[in-house]
Amino acid sequence: MSDTRDSNPGRFVSAHAVAELAGVSRSAVSRAFTPGASIAPATLARVREAAAALGYQVNDLARGLLANRSRLVGLVTSDAETPFRAQMIAALSHALIERSNVPAIISIGPTADDIANATRQLLRYRAEATVFLSGSPPTSLVELTRRNGQPLILINRAETGLDSVHCDDRDGAQQAFEALRLTGASRFAVINRINPSPSLFAREHAFAECAAASGFEATIVRAGLADYDGGREAARQLLESGPAPDAVFCVNDLMAFGTLDHFRGAGLRVPADVSVIGFDDVPVAAWASYRLTTLRQDPRRIAHDVVSILDRRLADPDSPPISAYVPVELVVRETVRAHGLEVVS
Repeated sequence: MSDTRDSNPGRFVSAHAVAELAGVSRSAVSRAFTPGASIAPATLARVREAAAALGYQVNDLARGLLANRSRLVGLVTSDAETPFRAQMIAALSHALIERSNVPAIISIGPTADDIANATRQLLRYRAEATVFLSGSPPTSLVELTRRNGQPLILINRAETGLDSVHCDDRDGAQQAFEALRLTGASRFAVINRINPSPSLFAREHAFAECAAASGFEATIVRAGLADYDGGREAARQLLESGPAPDAVFCVNDLMAFGTLDHFRGAGLRVPADVSVIGFDDVPVAAWASYRLTTLRQDPRRIAHDVVSILDRRLADPDSPPISAYVPVELVVRETVRAHGLEVVS
């Protein structure tokens, strides 16, 4: 048999080329790469040998489209470059690839054109499911995707009637308050962004409730975005508005980094003068320049729960909405006076 590979390196090897090289029909090639299909062992061996010689790979996307199942899973997110979001994308991509899915990342920008472009991308392919990674993509996009018939899984979003995975924001805020209370603090503050997502607002609200239940009032400061600059700006406003706090809860680590740098630049000692706690436990939190005490939510656990929900939803499309709650863990480092708390190395 002669080698029938196309001399043009820009073309994929086709199943027809494999069939010619193996001396079999095109349908025999298809059966050779279909689990459970009936094919004679000798024919299977010839097809596999020809495929290996040509470097042939099955076109799963084309197969999926014919079967109305593309194996694509859309990952819709905003701020994909931020540390925790990047961790989530990596964890979900790994879990989905292990499940033989193809993750398709759709990053949403802030403008109406960005949202329109994302909408076109979502509806252009017959995705097996779509996962919304954050609170920023608008509810209208979620609703449009639902009406298109795609299974949806939401992460840390507030819409009802849909499958979802949530980190335990309320318990995390309570852990933060209790850790700060152990330092003997009496002037509490929460730093958040303007127009917070439901998850960030839940952290803020739960912390303020815990403080009120213990006879304290937590000062709420919102500034900018939930990023480093937003944290610096919120910390500046906080110090200019009155006596410096001695305990600050930031709704994520990026805002905590900006808060720490502004406090230190203003001459405050951390944690001698003020203790600071963040949320997420991104890798930078462990760096020597920050050593941030924070609440850890595990991206791998979230990804595992997303895949588990996807399996259950596809097995029973008409079952009631499925929700999973991921616990968070206080990681104590050097930005809190650790009275009775175990500091990680």
